[in-house]
Amino acid sequence: MEPQLNPSPIFVDSEIGTLKRLLIHSPDEGLGKVIPMKAQDWLFDDIIHLDTMRKNEYDYYLKLLLYFLDYENIHGRMSEVDSDEDRSFYKPDHPNYYNSKKVLDPQYLLSQVLDNPTIRERIVASICTHEGVSYRKQLQLMEMSSLALSRTLISGLTPEKEMLFPPVPNLIFTRDVGITIKDHILLNRPAKLARTRESIIMRHIFFHHPIFNSIKNNVIEIEDQPGFFLLEEDEQDHRRITLEGGDVMMVAPNHVLIGVSERTSSYAAERVVKELHARDLVEKVTVIKIPAHRSCMHIDTVFTQIKRDTWVMFGEFSGANTDFGDNEMVGLHEPDGRFHLEIFQYVKGKDYSDPIRFEHLESLLHHITRYDLGCNTNAKIIYSGNKEFPYGRREQWTDSCNMLALKEGVVIGYDRNDKTIQAIENAGMKVIEVSKLLELFDCEELHPDDVENTLILLPSAELSRARGGSHCMSMPIQRDGFM
Repeated sequence: MEPQLNPSPIFVDSEIGTLKRLLIHSPDEGLGKVIPMKAQDWLFDDIIHLDTMRKNEYDYYLKLLLYFLDYENIHGRMSEVDSDEDRSFYKPDHPNYYNSKKVLDPQYLLSQVLDNPTIRERIVASICTHEGVSYRKQLQLMEMSSLALSRTLISGLTPEKEMLFPPVPNLIFTRDVGITIKDHILLNRPAKLARTRESIIMRHIFFHHPIFNSIKNNVIEIEDQPGFFLLEEDEQDHRRITLEGGDVMMVAPNHVLIGVSERTSSYAAERVVKELHARDLVEKVTVIKIPAHRSCMHIDTVFTQIKRDTWVMFGEFSGANTDFGDNEMVGLHEPDGRFHLEIFQYVKGKDYSDPIRFEHLESLLHHITRYDLGCNTNAKIIYSGNKEFPYGRREQWTDSCNMLALKEGVVIGYDRNDKTIQAIENAGMKVIEVSKLLELFDCEELHPDDVENTLILLPSAELSRARGGSHCMSMPIQRDGFM
């Protein structure tokens, strides 16, 4: 069936419908302030070189998104953009900002929300209280222009370069701030203190920016149960709600996946299952419990979808042993706790105490491919590192399984994952570097509408240090309806 564009401006019912609108955040000054002793507190494994990340890597990502989603905004301007030493095109507080209506930056959206004096006061008070900023400085912030204030609230830096707040370097991973489920948005509840300011900012954007006016009543907030604060500490830990968007996938119009991970709690997953069913948004919600390890912090670091019948996946979660290639006798060995997972599917109207169980991740992907997406064959699985040891593990760490679909069969991945790229080529897909593709677009030898069955490679030396790929760096809010 041909995809149909849903008339609602906020609508996502798959991972691979043609992308029409999304939220992204270009790396800001705060990223360049992260020091080694604070990197892990701010959820980075290493410090990054900001200029390299911006100019040699992320800027390509942004230009590519503009070409596919907002062609007129970028075509014919490449030489102008590339020669701009100040990068004013990319800066939401600069008059030359690209200001797309399709590729949206929360910093710019926040500046528009801050134009409302009442909302401005609420946001500034909330953030200053959370960050422990003095009342006098809070009053000074209120006097800033909306563009300057938005920049300060996100980067932490005042126009005078005073570092007023800690940075929120993880905002480049906009997937985690919320997830679009049809015409609803599920808000996050970050597991780590370093991401709380992001949550405050995005809550106000989703509730107060005109882009989201049509779905004000469709923003889902998962709250603690009444009296949670009265529970003993160990019971609070058991019932704590933490939720990040990298653990939520809208894989089909009738099916959502929820990961239980280092960042998303089992209690949050339980609440989301019941909420989505109560709102009659989907028939199935499948909960995938993965190890609470940094190496697989969300389910989208373990697998993502490329086509209706094709997925890229970390082979250590395969049902066919590990990438060592051992043919061990079934039942004689305990599962390796590092790579063991559990999968439970809850169907609307069925007994929650008796979920459908899937033994392996492949089994679930086969089921989605056949029964939710209407394919006549099982899923085709492409494995991280071509399922060769140690490349499968090395490349999963640098986000080989974390790909964003611009449309079915056209995805963005990192150029450093050589074995995974080889496996994708072996599966019959074309591979091209983003710089070469942009050159073809610029000289009109190729149009984005004509790109098919292609993996686009993004430079990734610095981006991969931040531990997130193109899927993490996006929050789709509109795709073509897929079924």
